[in-house]
Amino acid sequence: MAELKKPIISLILGLTLGAILGFAAGVGAGIVAFPYLFPPPELNEMVTDREAGDAIASGQFIHANPSDPVHYGKGGFIAYPDLLHLEADFEVGPGPKYHVYLVPEPDITPGTAVENTMFVDLGRLKAFGGSQNYPIPAGIDLTQYGSVVIWCEQFNVLISPAKLNF
Repeated sequence: MAELKKPIISLILGLTLGAILGFAAGVGAGIVAFPYLFPPPELNEMVTDREAGDAIASGQFIHANPSDPVHYGKGGFIAYPDLLHLEADFEVGPGPKYHVYLVPEPDITPGTAVENTMFVDLGRLKAFGGSQNYPIPAGIDLTQYGSVVIWCEQFNVLISPAKLNF
């Protein structure tokens, strides 16, 4: 009888451990896959003359690491005194928890430690494509910043940088 209990206990422990590990792997895969399977729709936010004032800078997002097919970006932006406007041609590869940062350095590469700079977080990216508006907080002098960066906060990964051209 004791010999019969050992295989049953081992089976129960194995099934329990398998269920726990399977559930954890499923949740992890779901978190990573969710933005790819259910991306937010493209936006088409406009800029009114009253909102923006005169444009003070512009730039183009680039694919910072061409050997990485997942983390890319393209399209332009226009910076106004109180607003950053991503243009209609803006696009990035999907992923979790992307944010729009103003970064002091003008030349951002995948090796730049963006998370250790004195960046300004303009907010979470609203969509992976299309025109979008991000208010610039009062008191921010854009001339003190060199780049606009799309950054994945969840994995601390550069998605796409764009140099501020004044």
